[in-house]
Amino acid sequence: MVKHIILWTLNPDLSAEEKQTVKLGIKEGLESLVGKVPGLLECKVNIDGRLDSSTCDVMLDSTLSSPEALKGYAVHPEHVAVANGKVRPYTVQRTCLDYEI
Repeated sequence: MVKHIILWTLNPDLSAEEKQTVKLGIKEGLESLVGKVPGLLECKVNIDGRLDSSTCDVMLDSTLSSPEALKGYAVHPEHVAVANGKVRPYTVQRTCLDYEI
């Protein structure tokens, strides 16, 4: 199995209200992919409880069945639609950590 962890920083030009709306859209969009993307076993997007010591705004914690499933997830049309519509337009930085468990 593979853990796929992403940390995003939202565009600082967004208002607090816009940031909350964007975070909810990211959460709903990515978490809805379980059962649609082959090999995506679990997907949790953390948008709440952020402490002032944090240097990012949103965290994706997902589990996939294999490295091959991760490659398929990256190009799956439903994932790409969420990434292009709900994530990329509103983020300025992305950090990724993938590892086998």
